[in-house]
Amino acid sequence: MFSVSEYIKTGILELYVLGIASVEERSEVEKAALDHIEIREEIEKINASVEEYADTYKLEPNPIVKPFLMATIDYTERLKNGELPAMPPLLSVNSVIADFNPWLNRPDMVSTNKEDVFAKIIGYTPQAITAIVWLKDYAPHEVHDNEYERFLIVEGTCDIIVEDEIHQFVPGDYFAIPLHKKHMVKVTSFVPCKVILQRVAA
Repeated sequence: MFSVSEYIKTGILELYVLGIASVEERSEVEKAALDHIEIREEIEKINASVEEYADTYKLEPNPIVKPFLMATIDYTERLKNGELPAMPPLLSVNSVIADFNPWLNRPDMVSTNKEDVFAKIIGYTPQAITAIVWLKDYAPHEVHDNEYERFLIVEGTCDIIVEDEIHQFVPGDYFAIPLHKKHMVKVTSFVPCKVILQRVAA
């Protein structure tokens, strides 16, 4: 004799809701659900629990990932179309904006003004990646353990918050993020903050 309560305890309904039941098991559950309201109700409860769990533990995507993925694709396409690989200078306390004029003055090195974060890679080696980055509002908290992150402010203003310390920057300022320190960037100007960003292998 078919026992609904025993059937519910088998775990087959959870497999069904998660989409990992076999074809035969799916067919069996769907037939049982047609015949028994208790099974339909249990499937609805499991669905609700899975959705609640997903909402509770969902991860917000890092808003920096997509712009840099798109910048990498753009850079690869530019190289395929004949752009020669470049070696921008390494950022240091002696860096000035004019060091990057060969890239900053290029007509294709402009923001779309649509995204909150936009990037154009201007140089890549296994040791360092250099990009022009436009930030409208902020860059979220990050920690770097294997690369030094360096900034040269080109336009606009921003605060770079490292742990509990706030550092205020204007065009021409340079800053290097220490390894293993949580940090974020908050734009403080009405215009996007345009920076030369460099990540150098530690």
